Amino acid sequence: MHNLLYFIINPLMYIIPILIAVAFLTLLERKILGYMQLRKGPNVVGPYGMLQPIADGVKLFIKEPVRPTFASPTLFILTPTLALFLALLLWTPIPMPFPMTDMNFGLLFILALSSMMVYTILWSGWASNSKYALMGALRAIAQTISYEVTLGLILLSVIMLTGTFTLYNLILTQEHIWLALPTWPLTMMWFISTLAETNRAPFDLTEGESELVSGFNVEYAAGPFALFFLAEYMNIMFMNTLSCILFFSPPPTQQPELFSINLFTKMILLTMFFLWIRASYPRFRYDQLMHLLWKQFLPMTLALYIWYLSLPTTLAGLPPLT
Repeated sequence: MHNLLYFIINPLMYIIPILIAVAFLTLLERKILGYMQLRKGPNVVGPYGMLQPIADGVKLFIKEPVRPTFASPTLFILTPTLALFLALLLWTPIPMPFPMTDMNFGLLFILALSSMMVYTILWSGWASNSKYALMGALRAIAQTISYEVTLGLILLSVIMLTGTFTLYNLILTQEHIWLALPTWPLTMMWFISTLAETNRAPFDLTEGESELVSGFNVEYAAGPFALFFLAEYMNIMFMNTLSCILFFSPPPTQQPELFSINLFTKMILLTMFFLWIRASYPRFRYDQLMHLLWKQFLPMTLALYIWYLSLPTTLAGLPPLT
């Protein structure tokens, strides 16, 4: 009975705070965009609009779910659930400061799961049986697969520098210096690639309202749409948390509570930077998006990867991986 409670309570202690954080991230985004555009944002439901995310969630989940007549019924319902499940599963190897599952190859696990997110987008666009949803899904897949190339190469460069695939060992190697300082070009490219990977402005071409209405999830409403929405914002928080661990890790010697506060303060600052970028930059054209990756980021990441590969020792004092 004790073990059963452990296996139920432990995941819930991860899932519930993440879901609450996602809910209030939507409020923070609407407030920041409102003030940057000289308007108020949500300010009616609750004090200062604080209960707006709860009202939105209740409204979405009590609405009648609508399914197009010619949509594929199984995939249409399955894909939002799978998107949320994968978004939650990505958090399991993250040390905060202790991971839910201790993995030797945590970075590979994260890469594999983030690649599987592409299938939820593809299936939702295809199952909707709508040309707008399919075009949005094809754009999202091309964008996500393309930017995963640079994300993978940047991760490989970090692995070559530190000599480890384990996230906790990455934290240990940054006891004296953040990895962002010796690898600042990679840090900049990683941050921009995470914007594209999470389909955020100025790379939100999958949701080009003037062209595709709402992209791959245009036929979704009520609960299934809310699941896609939760998965998207969960991925934003996850990518920023991973960015902090890779390049701005808190000192490993801190108390667990201080470590968590340090990590999540940095994550919130990076997330607010995401929102600031959305308020400041217009959407890229699709050819500009691909040009940035294949003709600028890819050559630079390959050159830096080969350079880090040629270094005689790693930051962790271990021999380089061969």
